Amino acid sequence: MAVADEVTEEKGDRDVAAWCQRELLVDRGAARRDMTLAGALERRWTVLAQAHRVGDVSTAQADVVARALDDLPDDTPSDIRAEAERVLVGYAATFAPKELRRLGSRILDIVAPGVGEEQERKKLEGEERKAPKTTSLTTRSHGDGSTTIRIRVPDATADRLLTYLHAWTNPRKHDAGQDPAGTAGADAGTKVSYPTRLGHAFCTLLEHLDPNKLPRHGGTATSVVVTMDYDTMMSGLGVATTNTGGRISASEARRLMCTSHVIPAVLGGKSEVLDLGRGQRLYKKGPRRAMDLRDKHCRAEGCDIPAAWCEAHHLIPWLKGGKTDLADGILLCSHHHHRAHDDRYLHDRLPNGDLRFHHRR
Repeated sequence: MAVADEVTEEKGDRDVAAWCQRELLVDRGAARRDMTLAGALERRWTVLAQAHRVGDVSTAQADVVARALDDLPDDTPSDIRAEAERVLVGYAATFAPKELRRLGSRILDIVAPGVGEEQERKKLEGEERKAPKTTSLTTRSHGDGSTTIRIRVPDATADRLLTYLHAWTNPRKHDAGQDPAGTAGADAGTKVSYPTRLGHAFCTLLEHLDPNKLPRHGGTATSVVVTMDYDTMMSGLGVATTNTGGRISASEARRLMCTSHVIPAVLGGKSEVLDLGRGQRLYKKGPRRAMDLRDKHCRAEGCDIPAAWCEAHHLIPWLKGGKTDLADGILLCSHHHHRAHDDRYLHDRLPNGDLRFHHRR
């Protein structure tokens, strides 16, 4: 390193990395990594340096090992540091850089289990204290009916969320064409990617939240109010507006009214409120259990998504006089529930009570 500094000064380069970039035709980032590694080998890790010099450890492996050793806590005893270096150099004869990196991150558990556990405890406690300070959520509407949500949360919260989402993406049984998480845009036989399944599961999870168990605003439960005029409500055509300013189709509004805690506000010709739906529109636990026992699975023809993964659908829309009772209800998976409220599709009631969907001509 001392010689390298002399060469840099003689050639007039800014630093050793700049000299390497010019003379060896390597990227500046790669040159800096090499110089950092050279400094670590020369000043701190002599056993690793010797193994690298004779070819027992590749440069990529040496970089991983040096970083792992440099990441050891400052109060790690010197004898444990030396043992960690010896063990990792030995591992280099068997493991590639990727595996070495994983072993290096847990090297204290290998060479000094007691010390390793205590250091991990301190590390985790520090991370858990810092995580809430970096927690954030931002949204960006794309103007095409979709919004990007970026969220950073503590690991424990993320694990909990993924547990909930996996519950919606892993039914006990389902056919290849249907997805319990609600892949409403997927046609039968279309393979849906895992990120897409998680995204649909997130939407389904939000739709099943009970606002009565959430914090209240101004004394009322947290609910979304969907406003539409009477003609839109009756025809199923047109658009509706939410109390957050969002715009959704009338068919989507009708679907949400079946399963979500959404309050429909129907307007007359002069925008006066004709009806602010607050009656029993959603199926309570008793009728819903009875429906589960009766239907056992999605009642769309040929679909066997289990009842636990289905939504209760009003055969006669609630806003058109449908009753929230067992006779007027039927179980549909999220995919077919979207179909039931999609104006591009019609459905017929079969003699056995199932629904058969077909595209409008």
